[in-house]
Formats: sequence, structure tokens, C-alpha cells
Amino acid sequence: MSAPKRTLLALVAGSIATSLLAFAEPHFRSVADAASEPMTNPQALKPVSEFGNIKDQNDRAVALFQEAGRVIQSPRCMNCHPATERPTQTDKMLPHQPLVIRGEGGVGAAGGLVCSTCHRETNFDAAGVPGNPKWSLAPSEMAWQEKSLGQICVQIKDKQRNGGKDIAELVKHMAEDELVGWGWNPGAGRMPAPGTQKQFGELIKAWADAGAACPKS
Repeated sequence: MSAPKRTLLALVAGSIATSLLAFAEPHFRSVADAASEPMTNPQALKPVSEFGNIKDQNDRAVALFQEAGRVIQSPRCMNCHPATERPTQTDKMLPHQPLVIRGEGGVGAAGGLVCSTCHRETNFDAAGVPGNPKWSLAPSEMAWQEKSLGQICVQIKDKQRNGGKDIAELVKHMAEDELVGWGWNPGAGRMPAPGTQKQFGELIKAWADAGAACPKS
């Protein structure tokens, strides 16, 4: 492709992205109040030490996962684990605006809007648009919305649905993954997940060490 054509395509792409951001901005501002300071979640996570007095190992594992579930079932996680092909957004888990669908690889439909059109490398608080280099939807096999915590737990452990991760890899993903960590740095106007990623990772590890039993519901 010639240099003039590449330049023209770049200009067109930039213009489209700018227009989409302009379209999305009023929505994000109205529901996320992007001009405000970043929120602090007043809800702390219980430390692993508080579960040491539960003698039965399975009961302890269940209690640990239920505490970690406060993160898993927060809007920061659930928005990207939708029950349908369309993500949700904001603390109210509203249908994503503008309309986007999962597409191959969870990054948007080919020929339509892809995640990276609006979601860039970092949060863009001026327009209330969150960002991360890995921004995407979780695979449909990892849909969490409309499921109980017990169902999510079973699903998370299932290597046929979790990307082939064993328990050690699952713990590492929860404790260290950058996109998971975005849940505690969601930008202005959004409530972070409870606690910290470090605390969340410690709960997940303790759950795994205790046998990784799941809640019944």
C-alpha cells in the first residue's frame, strides 16, 4: 500500500474513533460522572487469617470462596462476563452503549465496533471511558451473569471452560493478571472492587490450598 493511501486510512480511522468517543461521552458522563475523583470502595475483604478457626477443610474453602465472591460478583468483574453476547457497563450493569457484541476472541465483531476503538491503553477519565491494553470480554464459556456463586465456582475450576487452567494457573491469573487488576483501578466515577487484588489473590490461594470446594448455591 502506498504511503498516501496509508495516511488516508489512518486519518479515516482516527476520525471514526473520535466520532465514536464523542457519541459515547455523554452516556459515560451521565452515568459515571467522569469529572469526579476516583472512588474508594469502603468495603474491605476479610483476611485469610479470619477463616483459620473453621476446622472443617471443605467448610473453610467454601467460606473463603464466598468472601472472594464479593469481588467476582461485583460489577467490575460481572460487566465483562455477560450472560449474552453484549457486555454491560457502569455500577448499574446497564447494556453497553454504543452497541457492541463479543465477536471472535471477545474483542468485538469483525466489520463492526471492536473494543480497542474506544478502550485504549489506559482509562480516559475525561470521557469516562475505561481502558486497558488487554480490554476484551471473557469467553462465552466464562459467562457469570445470571449464575449463582456456586455455579461460577464450578465453572472457574472446569478446565474445559477456563482456558485449560489448572488450580495453580487459576490462582496466578486471579492474583496477578493485569486486566483482573483493573477492577481496583477502574477510573473516575466507578466503584472499585472490594479490597485489593493482593487480598483477593490470597483468598483464592487459600481456597485452593483448602481443597477448592464450592458453595452449593
